[in-house]
Amino acid sequence: MIDRRPNTEEIHVIGRRPLLRMGSALLVAPPAARAQRPAKVHRIAFVSSGRPGKSFAAFLQRLRDLGYVEGQNIVIEQRFAHGQPERIPGFTEEMMRGNVDVLVANDTGVTRAAMKATSTIPIVFAAASDPVAQGLVSNLARPGGNVTGMSLAYGDGFAAKWLELLGQATPKLTHVAVLWTAGREAPMVKELQRASQLLKVRLDEHRPSSPTGLDTALATMGSSAARGLIVTASPFFSTHRERLIQFAASKRLPAIYASDDYANAGGLMSYGPNLPDVYGRSASLVDKILKGAKPGDLSVEQPTKFDFVVNLATARSLGLVVPKTVLLRADRTIE
Repeated sequence: MIDRRPNTEEIHVIGRRPLLRMGSALLVAPPAARAQRPAKVHRIAFVSSGRPGKSFAAFLQRLRDLGYVEGQNIVIEQRFAHGQPERIPGFTEEMMRGNVDVLVANDTGVTRAAMKATSTIPIVFAAASDPVAQGLVSNLARPGGNVTGMSLAYGDGFAAKWLELLGQATPKLTHVAVLWTAGREAPMVKELQRASQLLKVRLDEHRPSSPTGLDTALATMGSSAARGLIVTASPFFSTHRERLIQFAASKRLPAIYASDDYANAGGLMSYGPNLPDVYGRSASLVDKILKGAKPGDLSVEQPTKFDFVVNLATARSLGLVVPKTVLLRADRTIE
């Protein structure tokens, strides 16, 4: 929650003023000077297809740093779908009826739903894989309309690093399974397809979008000859994070994930944008809009911080010795 603590410094300063002086000021000041106009309370809607986590916490913290205090100058309405995309349209329509000043969408799917609900209320996407290709904005420099946000900038060799790092950590890797959800991660999978051809690695693609579909995908992977696993960025997969990590452990599959949430929870490796930093910067875009900027005039920003994390405890449990050349590239290791 946003900090509601009073400004103790201000209270102390007022407490030191002489009472007589305060009384005189009240007597001579005109009513207009004595009455303070109440500060505008901005209403922000935050709609996510996933669940609360450190990225959302970073968004809130950045708002605090910018001077927003819940209940004083800001109100935040939060809705989390916990990996159930069918709930998103109802959430966005509900938020639009609430007279919000800005709607923050965590990903492409939520942004699309919000765009269907309004063409006037500002929308900020906190993390979209390819906002131009997905039709969210016309271009990155001047997005136009009522939408702007943060692009995760996948593609252009980024996704290929998942396969590269996994191959360097796992000797003689020739067969890899990749989990992605239909549509959203298409640019990343195309990148992986090109990389797999160059590296002569067979790539099995699985596209579950429901718990039942995930059951089928995991059963298929478990009976295949794949000796590595790539899990792409998706709120759906994040909701099933623990299950995916447990599956990889039970099948002794070296795996790499798009977020360090997985490595922190026991996944072998992760490589991707620093999401708390991305979400914090999306809060800065919200601040600019609340201060009068038009979303269409605010450039879509891209991540500047990327994290490669290796969980050495998981490597040992898999009987895997991660080469020093890989460890030297890591931003962080987990013992």
